[in-house]
Amino acid sequence: MDGLLGKLQLLEFRDRFPKDLSGGMKQRVAIARVLALDPPIMLMDEPFGALDALTRRNMQDELLRIWTEYKKTVIFVTHGIEESIYLADRVVVMTYRLGTIKKNVPVDLPRPRDISSLPFIALQKDLIALVMEEQRRCHDEELHVAECS
Repeated sequence: MDGLLGKLQLLEFRDRFPKDLSGGMKQRVAIARVLALDPPIMLMDEPFGALDALTRRNMQDELLRIWTEYKKTVIFVTHGIEESIYLADRVVVMTYRLGTIKKNVPVDLPRPRDISSLPFIALQKDLIALVMEEQRRCHDEELHVAECS
C-alpha cells in the first residue's frame, strides 16, 4: 500500500486523519482506495465538483497520469463540459430522461490537451449546443424545471 500512497503523493500523510487532509488529498485517498482493489473499471461521479479551480485542474492532471499508468477504464460523470473534453476520449451527452443517451461524441484531440486551442473550443461549442438543445427541449415539453436539471 505504501507504493500506491507514494505514487499519489500521500505517503507522508498516511498516519493523518481525514479531517487533517485537504480536498485534493481526500480525492487522492479515494482514488488510492479504488486502485488498491484493482478493478477493471473506475466509476467517478462528480469527484472534483467541490474543489477549487486550481486543485480541480491538478486533480484532473493527476487522474490522467493515473489513467496512463494503470490503464483503467474510467467512467467519469461530470456536468463540466470543459472537464469532459479535457479528460475523455468520448463524451456521452445524456437527455433529461433518465438513462437516455442524446449523443456519443468522440474526442479526437491529442494529449496533453490545450483548452485554448481552436479544436478544443470548437468541440466545446458543439457540446454546449447539444446540452442547450436538450435544455430547450425539456422546457418545450413543459416539464417541471427540477426534472430538467
